[in-house]
Amino acid sequence: MPERTPKALREAIAEHTPELVPDFDKHWKRAIADAYDVGPVPAFVAFWWGEYALARDPELDAHVHDLELRAAESTDIAEANALLEEATKIRHRVQKLEPGE
Repeated sequence: MPERTPKALREAIAEHTPELVPDFDKHWKRAIADAYDVGPVPAFVAFWWGEYALARDPELDAHVHDLELRAAESTDIAEANALLEEATKIRHRVQKLEPGE
């Protein structure tokens, strides 16, 4: 993982998961570029930290998306909750990755 800065994160995304760059840039322009308050920056970096961490591991990314899709399609609320809980645990785990991991 890169340093936890918008610039380092964008560079890593561009190098390793370039398919995310358009969405990253669009989100940056919408949420941050015209802001007079840097308050939203940590939330922005946290979101994209997780997205990049998943995208750089295609198997894990596919697994999380499969869990979320199966939850959305499930008619059993307990099953849907269990699937979403598993996906959420994975998303929380990748948020804890440190630069260099």
